[in-house]
Amino acid sequence: MGKRVAKEVSIAVADAVAQCRVDVIAAYPITPQTHIVEHLSELVNNGELDAEFVTVESEHAALSVCIGASATGVRTFTSTAAQGLLFMYECLFIASALRLPIVMVVANRSVSAPISIWNDHGDIMTMRDAGWIQTFSENGQEAVDLVYHAYRVAEKAMLPVAVNLDGFIVTHVVEPIELLDQELVDRYIPPYRPKYKLDPKNPITVGAIGVPEIYTEARKALDVALENSYRTIVQAWKDFEKISGRKYQPVETYRMEDAEVGMVIMGSLTETAMNAVDKLREEGKKVGLLRFRLWRPFPYRDFLRAIGKVKSLVVVDRALSHGSTGGPVGIEIRSALYQSNKRPKIVNFVAGLAGRDVTVEDFIEMFEKGYTYMTKKAPFFYEIYGVKE
Repeated sequence: MGKRVAKEVSIAVADAVAQCRVDVIAAYPITPQTHIVEHLSELVNNGELDAEFVTVESEHAALSVCIGASATGVRTFTSTAAQGLLFMYECLFIASALRLPIVMVVANRSVSAPISIWNDHGDIMTMRDAGWIQTFSENGQEAVDLVYHAYRVAEKAMLPVAVNLDGFIVTHVVEPIELLDQELVDRYIPPYRPKYKLDPKNPITVGAIGVPEIYTEARKALDVALENSYRTIVQAWKDFEKISGRKYQPVETYRMEDAEVGMVIMGSLTETAMNAVDKLREEGKKVGLLRFRLWRPFPYRDFLRAIGKVKSLVVVDRALSHGSTGGPVGIEIRSALYQSNKRPKIVNFVAGLAGRDVTVEDFIEMFEKGYTYMTKKAPFFYEIYGVKE
């Protein structure tokens, strides 16, 4: 399948992008994703990757270049973080509405102000309604595998894909990574042959004005396409397992079989939370953990299956939803359970903002709160965890 080597995760992600034989890379530096595009520039400069490397003046321009290039029928890539993602905001909705299979890696970072270069999910949670397929990795190997998966899915579903990995905590660490052999990558991601593309020899209209009589139908079409992409996403993971031996699912669980209290989490903190699960299990407490590998489209049925018969769900958000009644993931889960017969109590914590450490002991305390809340009448509890008074 491939040789396992120790690599900085950003470098390994760039290598995986190169293996996908991208044609156009739009690059603008912003911490902590810069190493990804820097390494891609080296590969292009050294002749190891035959691609156009476009150095642009902003993140808005980076995604604009990808939109224009993708519309001509070529394979594109960009990456960003935090304020860079916010600067792309206008273009995010254009890319999805035009059904362009752009792949973007987001090295998740807190947004200003105050200025912070450290990790949380404040950036990516702003684009959850932008019409992109979105996946989350926990470590370097998963980030690499999700890049391969992103190109397979994007070009079959004709939708852009955002692959999330935690800034610094994942991007800048050295891990044992197994890149697929190029032959397997080529088999998994065949040459991109779009049905429609901008071509002077065969002119078409892209991005025309949407008058009121058609706008709603156009947005509905995107909504249906995103919902229907679920089958493509799952099948692509099954196909990936066949060639790599590594299995991915929309919602993945850890020790949830008989859990009374479950924890919901995404990203690199998952592995720390697993240690808390193990410690509490040793004490005889029935706790478990589930994490979303797929965030958009929201895997509703997988989530309901995963929670089993838990009496309480501890939801750990890495972002705030200012002025609302919970964190983004907590609110999403509360909404998902509204039409279900399963109604566990929900204990929603916002934790780990801007890279603040969340320890095994912290997760144990959150689980204990989940146990306490099982007997309370109120169905939902919300707290910003660890605020210094």
